[in-house]
Amino acid sequence: MLVSTIISAHAHQKHIVMTNTAHTAEILSQAANEARGLAIDAIHACNSGHLGLPLGCAEIGAVLFGDGGIRYNPAAPKWLNRDRFVLSGGHGSMFVYSWLHLAGYDLSIEQVKNFRVLGSETPGHPEFGDTAGVEATTGPLGQGIGNAVGYALSGKRAAAKFNTADHTLFDQHIFALNGDGCLQEGVAKEAIAFAGHNKLDNLILIYDSNDVTLDAMATQSQSEDAEAYFISQSWDAITIDGHNLTAIKEAIVHAKSNDNGKPKVIIAKTTIGKGIPEVQGTAAGHGEGGAKFAAQARKGLGLPDQTFYVSAEVRAHFAAQAEAGKAANVEWDATYAAWATANPTLAAELDASVKGEIPADLVSRIPEFEAGTGAATRASGGVVMQSLAKEVPQVITGSADLYGSTKNYIKDGGDFSAENFGGRNIWFGIREHAMGAICNGIAYDGLFRTSGATFLVFADYLRPAIRLASLAKLPVTYIFTHDSVGVGEDGPTHQPVETVSGLRVIPNLDVIRPSDAEETAAAFAAATLRQDGPTALILTRQNIPANDSVSIEDRREGTLKGGYIAKQETGELKLIILATGSEVQHALGAAEQLGAGVRVVSLPCFERFERQSADYIESILPASCNARVAVEAGVSNTWGKYVGLTGKTVCIDRFGISAPGDTVMAELGMSADNVAAVAKELL
Repeated sequence: MLVSTIISAHAHQKHIVMTNTAHTAEILSQAANEARGLAIDAIHACNSGHLGLPLGCAEIGAVLFGDGGIRYNPAAPKWLNRDRFVLSGGHGSMFVYSWLHLAGYDLSIEQVKNFRVLGSETPGHPEFGDTAGVEATTGPLGQGIGNAVGYALSGKRAAAKFNTADHTLFDQHIFALNGDGCLQEGVAKEAIAFAGHNKLDNLILIYDSNDVTLDAMATQSQSEDAEAYFISQSWDAITIDGHNLTAIKEAIVHAKSNDNGKPKVIIAKTTIGKGIPEVQGTAAGHGEGGAKFAAQARKGLGLPDQTFYVSAEVRAHFAAQAEAGKAANVEWDATYAAWATANPTLAAELDASVKGEIPADLVSRIPEFEAGTGAATRASGGVVMQSLAKEVPQVITGSADLYGSTKNYIKDGGDFSAENFGGRNIWFGIREHAMGAICNGIAYDGLFRTSGATFLVFADYLRPAIRLASLAKLPVTYIFTHDSVGVGEDGPTHQPVETVSGLRVIPNLDVIRPSDAEETAAAFAAATLRQDGPTALILTRQNIPANDSVSIEDRREGTLKGGYIAKQETGELKLIILATGSEVQHALGAAEQLGAGVRVVSLPCFERFERQSADYIESILPASCNARVAVEAGVSNTWGKYVGLTGKTVCIDRFGISAPGDTVMAELGMSADNVAAVAKELL
């Protein structure tokens, strides 16, 4: 049984060699107070922000960034073998901004002064890509823990794939700082269980345990034994005084040196808002309420009247830390050069991974399906996944306990596990929320192209992660199968009529609902090629026919563009029928009944279609033809921009029915006959 230890100012673990001198401890303590001052001044200046975490965790920051707690080089913030730091409690953003500034990252004191100002590099919550050194977009509580697990997974897989007996390229650690709010969110518990089960011992969670939540003392809403909980999830757990520099250093050194197959949690007992006596230790210390006591607090912390003050001594100390980081980076560069010379094939693969290089002709590398192939698009997607895995070594994939249904398992790819960190198939278990956050973490790390799969009806379980991936422009692929009332006998609880429209309204998310095997091939290629955001692939359970009247090249190219003409009208254009997915077949059937003058447009992806040129869009949907019918086995509300006020929709604006899929489709109007009947009203 693990015996955890409370480390106090008087406790000492003899197996840890401490490097802190009295002078270093003095400088770190001074740095902690000056970081507190930066947070107080920035939040006071904009009268907005969260003081509790930056002040309560100042000593933790001092050790992490100022005493070798994390390995970093501020001059090369994307150094591959740096340690990663994720601020899961993103509301405490001034913590990470203060320490990144002190550590020498490209974050000036002017940017710190412009905290939460329009256009600054210090937004209200940390945003990936906006600020050098910020490893993840955080704010929604618990997501950062999942992101850190994804980073840890990526690190383990990189080590398994690229390290050799002679050269170690990857041995980084992943740190995440969180509070009670993160741990109360279910996504964190899902991610913690996954990390423990998969023995991600490169993961170190620092729990800012201050016994306070936003509204009240933590006892109002929780009574969990944190150590016992983490131990039950196969983690190592230790509780320390979060203001004791020696205790913090000991705990971090021990966590980094103990590769025992268990993730580590350091439960740091802290005082929220420490340094502002009027609010510290209370719920009032969480937000900006203490900023009004800035002058008194600065004096109490031993700071001068000058705001945004950083002493020369502290700057000199962190400059030395930066030089040490640069030296470690130079040493690693030499290791990399020797490794690359000895392993040119691996080096080429790693270089392509780092650069995000995907074959530009990927869609043409996916074998064509035989004419007349009528299959569920989930099954077609499973076939396409094998080609992607062959053509793009960076591709890995996972499923929420549904590989048998989602069909995205990479054959011969191996299973990711503690016994095989090089495996390409991730078994997330029934944990969709964590799956989304973990996939985001893998994407933040940038070495592997990942996807996660589940039934479409469960998409909202990972919606917060999808939204953050869209905001952070992460190239994650979501594979959602069982896409409509065609699911059948499982009934309305599993028939997601509203979900596709719900996904379409998320900015920067491509939603692709292919109508046959060839569109599916292009949809997977489009998702894999995309570099600036995520893609949701919406796939059927039921078989649907191929539209062999259009060439394979045109179907694939049309899908990459988001929309194309699936049936050209004869004679004068009188009517356009638009459809996606399994309903394209009904649109084509209706057009046959209606005769000349009817065009069918397959519109698998609104977002990609709307990124095309005005000329292309006009060639597919000419403004002169406003007689339009949209067909989809889902709610109608995202189709208005295409059919306008004069058009009609054949959609399902109600919940489904429990019956065989074909019966449900017909009962709810998803048939060629019904589409034709509605269209005749316009003609």
